[in-house]
Amino acid sequence: MQQRPRFPAQLPEARNRANAAKPMAGPAPSPVASRPGAVAAVAQPQGLGLDSPALRSRMLQKLVAQGVSDPQVMAAMAAVERHRFVDTALVNQAYEDTSLPIGFGQTISKPNVVARMLELLRQAAPGRLGRVLEIGTGCGYQAAVLSHLAGEVYSIERIRGLHERARDNLRVLRLPNVHLLFGDGMVGFAKGAPYAAIIAAAGGDAIPQAWIDQLAVGGRIVAPMSAGGAKQALVVLDKTAQGIQHSVLEPVQFVPLKSGLA
Repeated sequence: MQQRPRFPAQLPEARNRANAAKPMAGPAPSPVASRPGAVAAVAQPQGLGLDSPALRSRMLQKLVAQGVSDPQVMAAMAAVERHRFVDTALVNQAYEDTSLPIGFGQTISKPNVVARMLELLRQAAPGRLGRVLEIGTGCGYQAAVLSHLAGEVYSIERIRGLHERARDNLRVLRLPNVHLLFGDGMVGFAKGAPYAAIIAAAGGDAIPQAWIDQLAVGGRIVAPMSAGGAKQALVVLDKTAQGIQHSVLEPVQFVPLKSGLA
């Protein structure tokens, strides 16, 4: 059986580039490790300010009003404190239904968009998801939410600064089933395949063939995709024994999907 990469992992291309740029500290045992419910256990709400569970409760009420109904998704969203993943100057907006800048020209998605995409993933597998590949770690927020819904989460980020930020954000939560990868998300991560689900936080002209190849039969991809011009739409792709089925859903707006490292 293939050995699982240690956290944080690097793909070969990323590792070679990193060695040429600056030395990295030696690999260490995964610090994102305790148990899937560790977020709530480590970050105990204090009942005051941004730690107040009332703020997350109001966010959940908005999600319900917008049509999110999956209880497991709601529980996962409730467990993760979103304000810990945004810049200090923006924490007062952390529980609003808005995307926020996280640096490097990237954003943290709206809570409604995160919940919607996770709900779509779970519709194909109503029980606990198996192994999930996330394209675009960003600040690590969605990976933390996914940790409550999936057996394992492999999350890949092409921007070194964001990869390092996500690593710092997630380290204190000690999630055993989250593995961060620095590499090109367009090629996926074949060593972890097959995946029960793939979710992307960036949209391209089409779903990369590498993702389809790495998806298990019976698995689902949820990702934004170009809908002509500057428009994007949410796409659901199911891989069945009979072939590929896909549906185009509502308009969305994500950062563009790019190849290479930054």
